[in-house]
Amino acid sequence: MIDALFIAGTDTDVGKTVASKAILQALAAKDLKTIGYKPVASGCEKTETGFRNSDALHLIKVSTCQSDYDNVNPYALELATSPHIAAKHAGVAIDFSVLSDKLAQHKANSDIVVIEGAGGWRVPVSDTVCLSDWVKQERVPVVLVVGIQLGCLNHAMLTAESIRADGLEIIGWVANRINPGTEHYADIIEMLEQKMNAPKLGEIPYVPSAKRQALGRFIDVAPLLI
Repeated sequence: MIDALFIAGTDTDVGKTVASKAILQALAAKDLKTIGYKPVASGCEKTETGFRNSDALHLIKVSTCQSDYDNVNPYALELATSPHIAAKHAGVAIDFSVLSDKLAQHKANSDIVVIEGAGGWRVPVSDTVCLSDWVKQERVPVVLVVGIQLGCLNHAMLTAESIRADGLEIIGWVANRINPGTEHYADIIEMLEQKMNAPKLGEIPYVPSAKRQALGRFIDVAPLLI
C-alpha cells in the first residue's frame, strides 16, 4: 500500500480540497490512520495564532491523526495569488527540504498522507521551480481531480500527459461536478474513462458547501490500497 499520494488539479478551483476531504473520509472508514498535508497555500487569513488557510483547516478536521497547524501547512501565504508571487511579497523562500521533512514526519505518524497541491500541476512556487518539481523529487503517486465543466477534457488530458512526462504515476482520478449546469455530463465522464488510463475513484456530485459535507461515500479507495 502507498504511504502518500498527491492531489493534483487540472486548474485552480476544480475541487482539490473537496476531493482530498472525500478521500480522507473514505480512508478513515477503512480504519486507516490519515493525515492531510497542504505544503503551500496562498490566500491565508491573519489570525491571533498566525496565518491560516481554510483548505488546510478542512484537512485537519477530517484527518484521523492530529498535527500542529504549522506541520500541516508549513508555508501559509497571505496574498490570494500564485504561490510564487505571494511568497515573494512575503519575503519567503519556499524550501523543498522543509516540505520533505514534514512529509517524512507525517509518514512516520500515519498509514497514508494525502497531500493537497496548490493551483494546477505546474503552479510555480518561485521564479525557477514549481511545486510539481518537489512531487517529482519525492516520487509521490498522483490522484488527478477533474472539475467537470466546459473545457475540462482538454485540461485533464494535458495535465495527465504532463504528470506522466514527469515520470510519475497517476493512480486514480476523481470527477468533481463543480457546475451543475454543465451539459452532456455523462458523455464527458465516458470520454475521461476512455482517456485517463487510470482508475476512476469516484464522481462527486454538485453539493452546496461541499467542503462542509460528508463526501467519503462517493469515493472508492480500493485501488489505492493494493
